[in-house]
Amino acid sequence: MATPGEKLAESLEKLKQLQDSGIVAIKANDLSRINKTRLINNGFIREVIKGWYISTPHDEKQGDSTSWFTSFWKFCSRYLDDRYGNDYCISAEQSLKLHSGDNSVPRQLIVRSPKGNNSLTELLFGTSVLVIKSPISEISETDFHNGVRVFNLPSAIVYSSPSIFSKQAIDTRTALMMIKDSSELLRILLDGGHSTIAGRLVGAYRNLGQDTIADDILKTMKSVGYDVREKDPFSEQSSILLDTRERSPYVNRIKLMWNEMRKVVIDLFPEAPGIPIDTNAYMKMIEDIYTTDAYHSLSIEKYIVSPQLIEKVKSGSWEADNNENDRKQKDAMAARGYWQAFNSVKESISKIFEGENPGSVVKRDHGNWYRELFAPSVTVGLLKPSDLAGYRNNQVYIGQSLHTPINKDGVRDVMPLLFRLLEEEKNASVRAVLGHFVFVYTHPYMDGNGRMGRFLMNTMLVSGGYPWTVIPVETREEYMNALESASVDLDIKPFVEFLANLVESGLKGEPLAKISI
Repeated sequence: MATPGEKLAESLEKLKQLQDSGIVAIKANDLSRINKTRLINNGFIREVIKGWYISTPHDEKQGDSTSWFTSFWKFCSRYLDDRYGNDYCISAEQSLKLHSGDNSVPRQLIVRSPKGNNSLTELLFGTSVLVIKSPISEISETDFHNGVRVFNLPSAIVYSSPSIFSKQAIDTRTALMMIKDSSELLRILLDGGHSTIAGRLVGAYRNLGQDTIADDILKTMKSVGYDVREKDPFSEQSSILLDTRERSPYVNRIKLMWNEMRKVVIDLFPEAPGIPIDTNAYMKMIEDIYTTDAYHSLSIEKYIVSPQLIEKVKSGSWEADNNENDRKQKDAMAARGYWQAFNSVKESISKIFEGENPGSVVKRDHGNWYRELFAPSVTVGLLKPSDLAGYRNNQVYIGQSLHTPINKDGVRDVMPLLFRLLEEEKNASVRAVLGHFVFVYTHPYMDGNGRMGRFLMNTMLVSGGYPWTVIPVETREEYMNALESASVDLDIKPFVEFLANLVESGLKGEPLAKISI
């Protein structure tokens, strides 16, 4: 008779076969009842809605949403295809968001289908699918995005409601700039007789400084007898020049985000003191804060790090080659790497104190920080040497977050832009807040993005004479929630206020974050 372990192994083999075939959304009839029961009881699959499941790590904690958010789009792809076949499309507004580079998991996915019945299906962790009974215009065309059927870009622009110009201004401006020629829109506008929509798009393109596209739409519609009245649908004039030749939606998107968000930072952040006269004393202050900073920054990433371990690796009494326990301890590698990276960051700060452009310094040096951060783990074999190669070559996800970081190709478009923005930005508070935010929004590495983002933040704070600022592990939830608001809702205010309060405390000389013993 097979043992319980052997029976579970048999069920896991069936699950592996599904995974190897690319199936994420598991239908009830994909597995036998007994295999399903074993996998559920041992935490390897969980029910999303009746008759539908996803795979989960067996040790995933109760309330951890990571596996669901990473599975969301592929789950919806199979579920919607099973229910509606080719007769569905997610809403024009959400299609437009995806085309503009926003891959965040929506709290409610809105689907249009002639087979719909205006029903709401609750999914996991506060997400849902609303299927609206609605025909899909014969003029519109569809694409696939994340495996889900969406309106293609021109159709998404034409069929989105007028509210997108105020509620989704960054998404809309980004999407409009992806249109290279008016003919992409005119076929839909002409065949559908959309004179009112044409007037809005003429005004929108005029707002963006794209007079050629605006004039082409206006003249062509009028030439066949449509009464087109130009109206700017945006609430304010575009104050930033966007590049029509840019192929990546992420570049114009980040430019727009930076331009909008910097106003909030300038309004809410304390004024920069300026680089101190006694830079040696300032560097000594940074060195003195190391243990506190390392403890909190590593603890935020959930490494189990004690002050004693930090002091051990700092003092040099920790030796990987001679101590088997230390050599194998992942946390010790993280602590050693943090110490080495911290010293590399101090070298960068010295260059800034000598008058070099802060953005240029970080552009040149951030690769050194990253290599130092993970070199100890490579040395002892916990990571492969290729893990130090640079920016990631795979998709990465953030635990518990609706935000899906930029794809691997987009990373290589955005990172040069980030450093250019840092080089051109005159305000140190903007460099610090948005430098940190855009870095973790992009998530350029497979690991270490939070620590690198905080190093970047503090380097930019120091460039304005602000104190090196520790984000206490006790505020981790508030910190992560603020980043989530900025990433998913494009609301940077909570993150600005969070950092501003910490910096203000430092400027007043109030006690730094404590270390929990």
